[in-house]
Amino acid sequence: MRLFKGTYRDREGKKRTARKWTVEFRDHQRRTRRLTAFADKGASREFGAKVERLADLKANGQPPDGGLVEWLEGLPPHLREKLAERDLLDGRSKVAAKPLAEHLKDFRATLKAKGNTERYVQLVCGRVERVLDGCGFKVWTDVSAAAVRDYLAGQRADSKDDKGNVIRGISAQTSNFYLQAVKQFAKWMVREGYASASPLEHLQGLNVRTDRRHDRRALTVAEVRRLLTRTAKGPDRYGMTGSQRAMLYRLAVETGLRAAELGSLTRASFNLDAERPIVTVAAAYSKHRRDDTVPLRHETAATLKTFLGRKGPAAPAFRMPESHSTAKMFAKDREAANIPEKDDAGRVVDFHALRHTFLTLLAQSGVHPRTAKALARHSTITLTMDRYTHSYLEDESAAVAKLPDVAQPDVQEARATGTGDESVLAPCLAPNTANGGSVAAEHGRASGAETGARPTGSDSRKSSEGADLAADGSKRVKAGRAAKHGAPGVTRTPDLRFRKPPLYPAELRAQVSN
Repeated sequence: MRLFKGTYRDREGKKRTARKWTVEFRDHQRRTRRLTAFADKGASREFGAKVERLADLKANGQPPDGGLVEWLEGLPPHLREKLAERDLLDGRSKVAAKPLAEHLKDFRATLKAKGNTERYVQLVCGRVERVLDGCGFKVWTDVSAAAVRDYLAGQRADSKDDKGNVIRGISAQTSNFYLQAVKQFAKWMVREGYASASPLEHLQGLNVRTDRRHDRRALTVAEVRRLLTRTAKGPDRYGMTGSQRAMLYRLAVETGLRAAELGSLTRASFNLDAERPIVTVAAAYSKHRRDDTVPLRHETAATLKTFLGRKGPAAPAFRMPESHSTAKMFAKDREAANIPEKDDAGRVVDFHALRHTFLTLLAQSGVHPRTAKALARHSTITLTMDRYTHSYLEDESAAVAKLPDVAQPDVQEARATGTGDESVLAPCLAPNTANGGSVAAEHGRASGAETGARPTGSDSRKSSEGADLAADGSKRVKAGRAAKHGAPGVTRTPDLRFRKPPLYPAELRAQVSN
């Protein structure tokens, strides 16, 4: 390799020295080649060494190693093109130099080949294209994590129109969707071998809880019944009869299927004659791209048999309108059922709220969270419990009513400290209805046993039965029997304050003296 600065003559015929260094090397066919490198000599020398390494690998039929691939990705596009012209790059390295717009076309074709729906492909590729254009990325080496982060932050920022009205930026959830799409595209570039690593891999999504724009609520059972009843009697809307729409909403509430999944169902999707009736969503329409099977209630399966009638296996179960029209159709039926669009907390009721209702009713029915997660086909149990299950105010009130009354004093603590005279002394002074006497009488019997006095008559029987420890329902201690046998470590009276007469309350001393 030789490194030098070339010379040239200007318009006036004067000899000039080139600003950039020229690298002279031998390619894989041992031909002498020259490439203009950089103005910095050190960078030009490194460039020449890398080019020689490329030529050696090409001569030996080997692809560039990881270090060379990274170096090629960082080269200015015009230098990569020069290397490609001299046949020093392999096929993948040449493809990496293509404009991102062409890569996006290949990415779109890959998504279609995997069996994704056209709507999904359009959604993902549209988001990727918007980010690439917004950041001004033309080739892969332009892609920068900082640029993507700044672009999305700008999209989230509020702005004002010409009249001074505030135009809200995109939500945190929408921002995460765009980030997820462009990261998916970057991963595809790496997987296809067009890039060595994704510069966007470390970018993280935002916490959507801090910026909720469209929170939904679950419908109550009464609201669901009213919706189904009035919809069934309602007029045709968007090409569907009232009974068809009522069946659609019922199936959504009882299975949790999304609108797109319901629209994909055919007669063959249902197995209504099995011991356990099921409905299956094809992988192409499932959010997780796999066949999903959801159980059906037997009553619903029987209704569906009549509803589907003699439809052929490939016939759609529901002829639903486009997604935006489905939302309008549900809104009209919701209004007809006198169900408000928003509650006091601003939570909305739309078609997807039927899925929230499904999971909320499962939770209220005592279904285990893991079972609910499986039925919802969620990736995490946190998503099921935090976002899709809701509690009603009456349920919360009933739950709070079950809490213990902490304002009442603790009986054991009151006895130990001698506080709360009324709450403690009242049960102690009350007649023992079970034994026919009072605690004072019981204490007298226990004292008689200590002094050797022999109880007679009914007192003897009461002494053998023992004293009732308290009104709190604790077990009985057979104080008379323990005193008689002199068992060590046994408390002979239910309350230590009554062991000595000087500690008796005034009321008790009066009873004993009498």
